[in-house]
This record gives sequence, structure tokens and C-alpha cells, in this order.
Amino acid sequence: MIQTPESEKAMSSTQPSSLASVANARIERTQASTATGTGLESRGVHAWFGKNHVLADINLEFAAGSVTALIGPSGCGKSTFIRTMNRMHEFIPGAAMAGQVLLDGKDVYAPGVDVTKIRLQIGMVFQKPNPFPSMTIGENVLSGLKLAQIKVADKDELLESCLVRAGLWNEVKDRLDAHGGSLSGGQQQRLCIARALAVSPQVLLMDEPCSALDPGSTLRIEDTIRELSDSMTIIIVTHNMQQAARVSDYTAFFLSDGGPGEMIEVARTSDIFSQPKDKRTENYVTGRFG
Repeated sequence: MIQTPESEKAMSSTQPSSLASVANARIERTQASTATGTGLESRGVHAWFGKNHVLADINLEFAAGSVTALIGPSGCGKSTFIRTMNRMHEFIPGAAMAGQVLLDGKDVYAPGVDVTKIRLQIGMVFQKPNPFPSMTIGENVLSGLKLAQIKVADKDELLESCLVRAGLWNEVKDRLDAHGGSLSGGQQQRLCIARALAVSPQVLLMDEPCSALDPGSTLRIEDTIRELSDSMTIIIVTHNMQQAARVSDYTAFFLSDGGPGEMIEVARTSDIFSQPKDKRTENYVTGRFG
């Protein structure tokens, strides 16, 4: 369809408001809930790959018991940013960061901080499902406990609890000894969520967890996110505006305009999609670029 000035005007006036109505429905569903979990905050976060400055001065607060969506074009630093949140950025050779990441008010980059414990407290679910293919479904869920040398009183109870919370129990309860690689893509992703939950994280980072999944699996993951947000803080990177509207309480828009990625605007998700303060945000959520 060839866009005319009139059609562009219609798109900018209807698309944000329709997404805002989806976001408002999300807010209404959570108002009765008591927010729990742990807050997370970034202060002046910068990131580099070698000499390439990829992220500049990111200041964001993630309220306890909330879901925040990070949106923006590819290459603007969203995934790099969440990797700085649990110190996974430093895994990459030549990578560096500056600034503070505060979990419960304590800097996770402070001298003497146990990196392993930080990654237990701030879990991560990646874009591509990555279950351990040689392990059974049950072994996959409990693998983090073994690696972290965490002892639990009843592993069977924990296993069921994690799979229930990940929305997978009814589908696998009769085949827990099957290999994790035998599951569908959507089931594998929920298995990875269950694995992350087994070590009782306070924060869950999700880097485009539905990008490789079919619509049905995507909706099941979104249901899981909404349920988990009652007990933890969740940050999700997504390119899907409908998904951001469906699952998040807050949305932050990132953009790179020839330099390092910056956080342009953050607000209630309904406000981002109905009355963004920055014209660049409006242009992105109405599909004019990105």
C-alpha cells in the first residue's frame, strides 16, 4: 500500500492508541496484585566492545514485581544492556563497562562481589532455547542447583513447582526422563525458564525469548511472564510491539543515532504507546522506522 499523508496520519493516531488499550488491560490485571520481588537499578551504565562505545549513560529503575520491556531497532544496545545487569557482558573478550548496577541497593560490580551469586540472583533466558541436550527434562531443571552446589530438602517438589510456574508441568509430567532436546521449541524455552527458576532468582532477564517461536508458544510464554511477575522483577527485550503492550508495565525505548545506544524515553507502557514525549519514540512505535 502506498502511504499518503492521510494514511500516515491515520496510522499514527490509531496504532499507538490500540496498543495503549492492550497495555491498559495489562495494568488493570495487575492492580490487585501485591508487588513482590527485588528492585534493580542502573546508574550511568556505559558499555564497550574494544574501542567501540555501544551504550551510553543508561539510567533506569526496575521496580520490584514489575515487567519492563526494552524496545528499539536492532543494534541499539538493548541486549548488551541486559547483559551488563548480571555481569554476563564481561564474558566477551575485549568487553568493558562503566557505571553501577544496584540490586537491593548494592552494586553488583563492587569489589569482592561473588559473580556466581549475582548470576543466581539475576537469571537469564536467551533468545534461542538452550536446554542441555544430553540431560533429561528433570535433570535440566535441576542442573543449576548442582552447578551452584545448592541443597534442597525435596528435589521432586521443587522440580514440579518450577515446571508448573513455567507453564510446562502438564505437558511433561509423564516423561520427565525424556531428553530436553526432544521437546518442541516453545517447550524448550519454557524448560529454560523452569531451569532459571530452580535457583530462586530475584530478577529474570529475557532476551527476545519468543523471537524463534510460533504464535501459540509465544502466548504461552507471555502467560508465564505475567504469572512470574507477581514474585519477581522481569526485564524483557522485544521487537514485538504487541508483546510489549501485552506483558509489560513499563517500556523503555533505546536508539542509536550514529553513536552509542541511548535510552530515549521510559514510561508506563500505556503512555509510551499513546502519548510518548519524544517524537523519535512516536515514530518507532507507529512503525515509521525500525
